Amino acid sequence: MTVDLATILPKNFHPQSKLWIYQSNRTFTMNELFAIEDILEKFIEGWKSHGAPVKGFATALYGQFIILMADESFTTVGGCSTDSSVHVIKEIEKLTGVQMFNRELLAFWVKDKVQTIPMAQVAYALENGLLTKDTLYFNNLVANKAAMETQWMQPIEESWLGKKYLK
Repeated sequence: MTVDLATILPKNFHPQSKLWIYQSNRTFTMNELFAIEDILEKFIEGWKSHGAPVKGFATALYGQFIILMADESFTTVGGCSTDSSVHVIKEIEKLTGVQMFNRELLAFWVKDKVQTIPMAQVAYALENGLLTKDTLYFNNLVANKAAMETQWMQPIEESWLGKKYLK
């Protein structure tokens, strides 16, 4: 069962709120998730851009993704504040021993859970029925809240993967 993002993402954030999605190379343990939630909560409480508080949101989803969001209708997020968000993700990497910056590892919703597959193996997975055109793909390139709500999880055939691998 997939989550209803409209019930998780903050309703009082502008649809164009800037969004970053970080995907772990494995599922976090429950203890790690509790620690991650604490780290994210502290980060959001102190997140600033050019000295102004950032209206931010952060959460872990599906035990494998970290979502950071900044409502720029309140404060524009500059380079230094973006760098600080990357530092918090690197802190989580160090704490848990996971990789969160591997863009070659793609995530799919298979048999009611997140499955990751290296990009180099997607064609094989499609040819052998491990993935189908209807398998949901996590498009971690979505850039704002509105896109996350409508395009984060999409069938492979509707994603860039469909254009590349389905003929």
